[in-house]
Amino acid sequence: VQLQASGGGLVQPGGSLRLSCAASGSIFSIGDMRWYRQAPGKERELVAGITSGGSTTYVDSVKGRFTISRDNAKNTVWLQMNSLKPEDTAVYYCYVTVYYVATYRIWGQGTQVTVSS
Repeated sequence: VQLQASGGGLVQPGGSLRLSCAASGSIFSIGDMRWYRQAPGKERELVAGITSGGSTTYVDSVKGRFTISRDNAKNTVWLQMNSLKPEDTAVYYCYVTVYYVATYRIWGQGTQVTVSS
């Protein structure tokens, strides 16, 4: 199973970006899908998560600005990021639980988000 993340880039404060992460390969079903981020010199933190049933969770710093969503048929998760701030600058990673014979927890390759004027 592979994860392909995309959508990062450079954006001005107040702007928007949409990250996507698609899983491919031998998949029976997908459980939780999450987005983490890691800024330089900081620990990786959970930004948002969504269960297979659609329940969502967000870190306080992004509530009201970021929205996580998923399409189970496409094995894809998105992170819509609005009202971006310089402190959102980080490498963003998707993290997916995949079920196929066994349970696999897989990290995507990371996509850089830079918020700067």
